[in-house]
Amino acid sequence: MKKFLLTLIAIFSLTAIASARDIYSHDASVLPKAAQSTINKNFKAKVSVVKIDKDFGRISEYEAILTDGTEISFDRHGNWDNIETSASSSVPEALIPAAISTYVKKNYSGQKIVGIDKERNGYEVELTNGIDLKFNKQGEFLRYDD
Repeated sequence: MKKFLLTLIAIFSLTAIASARDIYSHDASVLPKAAQSTINKNFKAKVSVVKIDKDFGRISEYEAILTDGTEISFDRHGNWDNIETSASSSVPEALIPAAISTYVKKNYSGQKIVGIDKERNGYEVELTNGIDLKFNKQGEFLRYDD
């Protein structure tokens, strides 16, 4: 009985490990429709690589790398979570909440937003000069981030 139980546990563990393997693709069609739409509407570059993260056999996140080096993370439904661009580029205006965009233009003239991360309580924004700013969900500035 003990050997049977240990064998059963081993089989279950190996199955869980095998199904948790991340998947890579060069085809944007593996992304949810919402993610494909976000990329097509807001970015000129095409998808180079898509990484599909799985936890316990279930898709938890998609990470798309575009041909210009932009990295975009999407949740399992295709909603963007994080966008990072190169210093020579910037996050598309349409994806930045208006209040955040206005604040950055007013207080950091000449700086571009090269990274934006949706968090549970708001947004974290990175500027071309390396400054990280925290905003609440309404886009009101909270503080500088380390």
